Amino acid sequence: MSNWIQKTYSYQIPVKYHFFFWIGYFIVNFVRWGSYFDDYVYSLKSNLVEFTIHIFLTYFHIYYLIPKFVLKRKFTLYFIAAIVSLTVVYVARTELNLLLVSSNIWPEAIGAQKAYSFNHIVAVTIGEIYVVALVTAIKLTSDWIYERKKNESLKQLQLQTELKYLKSQIQPHFFFNTLNNLYYLTIEKSEKAPDVVLKLSEIMQYVLYDVKEPKIGLLNEINYIQSYLELERLRHGDKITSEIQIKGNIDDIDIPPLLLLPFIENCFKHGSKNNDAVSLDIQFENAKDEQLIFSATNNFNVNTSKEKKHGIGIENVRRRLELLYENRYSLETKIIDNTFNVLLKIPIL
Repeated sequence: MSNWIQKTYSYQIPVKYHFFFWIGYFIVNFVRWGSYFDDYVYSLKSNLVEFTIHIFLTYFHIYYLIPKFVLKRKFTLYFIAAIVSLTVVYVARTELNLLLVSSNIWPEAIGAQKAYSFNHIVAVTIGEIYVVALVTAIKLTSDWIYERKKNESLKQLQLQTELKYLKSQIQPHFFFNTLNNLYYLTIEKSEKAPDVVLKLSEIMQYVLYDVKEPKIGLLNEINYIQSYLELERLRHGDKITSEIQIKGNIDDIDIPPLLLLPFIENCFKHGSKNNDAVSLDIQFENAKDEQLIFSATNNFNVNTSKEKKHGIGIENVRRRLELLYENRYSLETKIIDNTFNVLLKIPIL
């Protein structure tokens, strides 16, 4: 708790708001007591004296006593300092009222009351505590609101930072795989190698320059997936068969960039073994303008899945989905009759 309070005191309310508060509070008291006594001259004089003392005591409490004693858990010293400060304030307020305002020290009291009497001391002390408590409550409330907004901003920044990190993992992961393919072709002195370099340069342009925004058009992402499939066909030739189906209108749908590629990569990881054929079916569906449904199905090679290392792709996507959509998404991956199936549902924003 003390750590929270200490953090909030790092925030300073702009001076103009202090000014507006005290002016407003002064006017209310001036009108109130002027109307009560039907003597606005007396109300003006007494409030000028008392508000000067209120301001001194309030700021002394907020900016000195609390940071020096309360935040350091020196509560005994805090109470001693508070009692001493209230005593000094009482004496100063009483003497200044007697000197500058009126010899009738407590005109609103029933019967004649003298200065330094028990009743007068209690009344003045309670009045000062009321003002200090009111202003301190306003300060703490303001600081709490500020701290809450700051924490929300920090949380969003943390999420954005993690999302950028996860997205940055995808790019080298993809290029590493593609360069391996290119290396394979150059060893075989394949005529396809130059075409792979050209296609890779197109994809690099997309990844390095076109996906800096948090959202990108789904059509652009599909074109990117098609470019990736063309790269795989350059390597494997007719052994790669794929089909992309689109249901509904997807022209205006935006999604986080590079969100779907790991699923496509995963299909090739599971589907190829010793240059075996890979059959891949991909489908995009706009479900009633509320939900985007992405599905991918490919032939599954059990021996390949056991031998190959567990990649970062799918786990990366799961983490990104959690950060982006919390519990508003659905992701299923399962194996049915030697086929690997992916079904992803995300809200259309």
